[in-house]
Amino acid sequence: MIEPLLWLVASYLLGSIPTSYLAGRWFRGIDLREHGSRNLGATNLYRVMGWRFAVPVGLFDVLKGAVPVLLFAPQVPAVPHFPTYCGVAAMVGHTLSPFVGFKGGKGVATAAGMLLGLAPGAVGVAALVWMVLVRLTGYVSVGSIAGAVAFPAADFLLYPARRTLPDLGFDVLIAAFIVWKHRANIQRLLSGTENRFGKRAAAPPSAPAAH
Repeated sequence: MIEPLLWLVASYLLGSIPTSYLAGRWFRGIDLREHGSRNLGATNLYRVMGWRFAVPVGLFDVLKGAVPVLLFAPQVPAVPHFPTYCGVAAMVGHTLSPFVGFKGGKGVATAAGMLLGLAPGAVGVAALVWMVLVRLTGYVSVGSIAGAVAFPAADFLLYPARRTLPDLGFDVLIAAFIVWKHRANIQRLLSGTENRFGKRAAAPPSAPAAH
């Protein structure tokens, strides 16, 4: 049991790398938790610092979910559903990183990376739902919530071999977790104060260089 535990810890620690926080610190000398929506995710990084930083950070967050599923989990082939366990560990690490006070992003990109390794077609459906709704509504949160909800149904329809209680149960739990992480966004949507995609926050001044 030691080897599976070590790979789960490795998955969690990889997921825990606070990419958005590090980008803010390294390139602007700021704490992203104090700017924009104060969320440590690529969307808030885009609002505060722009595409040049948000795109590579978002891609790295996807890799944080894909690498445990595709590279770590195959090291323990005897444990059923171990790729899912590794992916969930990475997603938990992303949302509850010990390096930034057990805070983090909402887990959408890392969950997408995890699920790309498990059911890429279903991720494609969820991504299409995300894109259409962001385009129609202007709200990333609406697209993320709808995409999360659409994934379990798409997985069920496209992958008969994954129509098992553990797989579908994890699909539903992951979707519910992502929706729960968006609870503040849901409150802002209901009150009409949610930020639309493309609306940039005022760029924070770079921290002065130390002397």
